Amino acid sequence: MRSRQGIIELFTTFLQFDADRVIGWATDAKLRRNILNHNARLSEPENSENFWVCYWYKLWQIQAENLARGHLSAYLQEVCYWTANKTVANFSSGQYTLADCFQMVVTSTDKVLKKFKPEMGFNLKNYASAIFSSEIKEMLRQQNEVDICTNWRLLRRLTQKRLMESLQNVGLNADTIERYVLAWKCYQSLYAPKVPTGTRKLARPDDAVWHAIAQLYNFQRNTQLSQPGAECSPETIEKWLVSCAKACRTYLHPNMTSLNAPRGDDNSGEFQDILPQLKQESLLTEIIAQEEVLERHSKQSQISTVLIAALNELEVEAQEIIKLYYSKGFTQQQIAKQLGVKQYTVSRRLTKSKDVLLLKLATWTKESLHISLNSQVLNYINTILEEWLQAYYSRPSFKLEQQL
Repeated sequence: MRSRQGIIELFTTFLQFDADRVIGWATDAKLRRNILNHNARLSEPENSENFWVCYWYKLWQIQAENLARGHLSAYLQEVCYWTANKTVANFSSGQYTLADCFQMVVTSTDKVLKKFKPEMGFNLKNYASAIFSSEIKEMLRQQNEVDICTNWRLLRRLTQKRLMESLQNVGLNADTIERYVLAWKCYQSLYAPKVPTGTRKLARPDDAVWHAIAQLYNFQRNTQLSQPGAECSPETIEKWLVSCAKACRTYLHPNMTSLNAPRGDDNSGEFQDILPQLKQESLLTEIIAQEEVLERHSKQSQISTVLIAALNELEVEAQEIIKLYYSKGFTQQQIAKQLGVKQYTVSRRLTKSKDVLLLKLATWTKESLHISLNSQVLNYINTILEEWLQAYYSRPSFKLEQQL
């Protein structure tokens, strides 16, 4: 997808799709005339992106149904696209394409604008990305299109209480539930996958694990089950656990059209009357939230690793200048006096060192996150670098090292 250039394009063009492929940008003639007219009224032509974001946002606040909304909607097209692209990649849908997901969530612009607070220092693109991400996941969740995890991952995340509720919900009797729960406990005890715990694509246990689970189940059933029976094979245990996972998905994602259906012919109530857990946050929502936190922490850790390595590669004097600038809050003049050099030398070396760090971080971003670099992305990366340097040199452990 070609990045847009210039203020006019940013606030007047919209993505065009051919099937699931972006084919270009379409210009809205009315929006183009409008921004040109408004720009002509200013004392000097304005080319600042932030200026126009604030400008159109203030006009939108005065009258929501005006052209200002169209300009802001155009501005957020790329954010919406990349959010939909990331969501589709992480939570594959069996029915909806990238273009479908983009169209589903692009209509949420009003929700973004209503809660956006520029006076709090919010960045519209960053804020919109978070809102769009939440909206599209919720839309996919509501239509049962997000297969957030495999059966084996889901079974490891379940609590016994939620499992029993799920099995009761599909109408299994007490004896069957008792056997299924014991099989699940054996699975929980013996399946220790050698993959990161955050993965949603947890693989099926191998045959050796299934035999071990079956042996443990057969050993425990005589003392734990009220009505022990014949020995169960690994295939039977696996079948039961698949049924558990299916029951859980049914419970977490009920058919919403059936919730108001009567439970019987005696008008004893509706199905929704027996689903109190639906008022609580679903397990799948919890998993998404937990794994997004893990993913964010992982990215932060990777950024720190890249930047610490880059800092260590700098010359000793450059490291000292950066340390005095960020940890002590020294001015360039104070640093020059401390090191016995000219102020312009400090300025030049500080700028050069930060450029080296920025290049390292930008290269990592492009190679690891597969993000195309442009002036806007580089500005954002530079902001991240500044925030990281402030945090790194102000952390308690760093100050303790300086005292020792």
